[in-house]
Amino acid sequence: MKPSSKDARAAARARDAQVGLPARRAAAELLAAVLHKKQPLDDILGRSLDRGFMFDLPARDRAFTRAIVAASLRRKGQLDEVLGTFLERGMPERSGTLYPILLSAAAQLIYLETPPHAAIDLAVRLAQYDPRATRYAKLVNAVLRRVAGEGKAIASRLDAARINTPDWLWSRWVSFWGKERAQKIAEAHLVEPPLDLTVKSDAALWAETLSGRVLPTGGSVRLLPKGRIEALPGFDEGAWWVQDVAATLPATLLGDVAGMRVADLCAAPGGKTAQLAVAGASVAAVDSSKTRLSLLGENLARLGLAAETVHADAATWQPEESFDAVLLDAPCSSTGTIRRHPDIPYIKSPKDIAGLAALQARLLDNTAKLLKPGGRLVYSTCSLEPEEGEAQIAALLTRNEALSLEPVTEAELFGQTDWIEPSGCLRTFPYDLTLDSPEWSGMDGFFAARLVRAG
Repeated sequence: MKPSSKDARAAARARDAQVGLPARRAAAELLAAVLHKKQPLDDILGRSLDRGFMFDLPARDRAFTRAIVAASLRRKGQLDEVLGTFLERGMPERSGTLYPILLSAAAQLIYLETPPHAAIDLAVRLAQYDPRATRYAKLVNAVLRRVAGEGKAIASRLDAARINTPDWLWSRWVSFWGKERAQKIAEAHLVEPPLDLTVKSDAALWAETLSGRVLPTGGSVRLLPKGRIEALPGFDEGAWWVQDVAATLPATLLGDVAGMRVADLCAAPGGKTAQLAVAGASVAAVDSSKTRLSLLGENLARLGLAAETVHADAATWQPEESFDAVLLDAPCSSTGTIRRHPDIPYIKSPKDIAGLAALQARLLDNTAKLLKPGGRLVYSTCSLEPEEGEAQIAALLTRNEALSLEPVTEAELFGQTDWIEPSGCLRTFPYDLTLDSPEWSGMDGFFAARLVRAG
């Protein structure tokens, strides 16, 4: 008996659902690790690709998993508001992965244009796989059907920038930077960032080859992300490395380092070490993590660059030599990189910032001891929090009279006067570097200060 068209459609839907299940399961597990266990997304992504839920996924499904997770985190405030509208009794407690399943399915329905039947059917199936969520399978179906019908309208009525920014960050940014600037920061976080590459030479050629554009700094090429980075022309040849344009600025503030002995502290994964090596410096790259230091070595080998690698704690490291220049890109809250890392608002807290600020102070005190008389120190963080930037330098100058601040100049920043604070320090925001569309615009939020030791 020939199956009816209705039966054929049902069979096709079942096949489609089964094909998409592993990717969605991986997304729910990744979200659970971020939101429930406060684990950094990059770390768990790496583990998932090596031996976890993403290990056997084809490239297309891996990309879809990442897209689901990114949309779920980037738009979490709006998604929570939509789900809350239809969860009359709130989110059930002790329900396993129910929340990540609902969150990721809502992201698919509202922001990823996923066919409703696929998103809903697979969310129900995922709930049935979890012993603690299975009794809520009917709830998943009912809620997501309403999300499919009304979710976009509800989400569009909300102030996206404000509601997708957790209260603890919003209040800090309004207090430090003012409401207008806080709004611009939060709006920048809603747009998937472009991909920036630092090229060893001939930026114009690589911009043409990669269908990108040369940024005002001259050494960076920007392109819109497409597929695996490792598959792009120039990767295997070591012609470039991935590095946000803002992250390239601290190393340039050391000036002409050709022939100088330079220490790059907290150096992994090695973008700034590579910059210094290309510029002709003899670099000691220091990091406290053997794993990250190994990654730095691999990156340098691909690029065909050389540097001495040192496994040490930069807060206590006491080498026998002194250095002409030191670059300290210190561990920080990374709130300037939320565009690229939308998990940060959900794994960090004010308590973390206080702890990191204390570590940064110890690092600065030890770093100052490594300089030769007349030597330069550049301190930087990818943080928007003044405790990790402006306040650190003010306190350091009070503690150490041998150091003085050397202001950054307009010429060093390619005419970008807005990036220079009245104090002479560098400060960029995620909404800076406006090009012809939001997709091509923006940069990481960075702070950097340049100091000189008395001769």
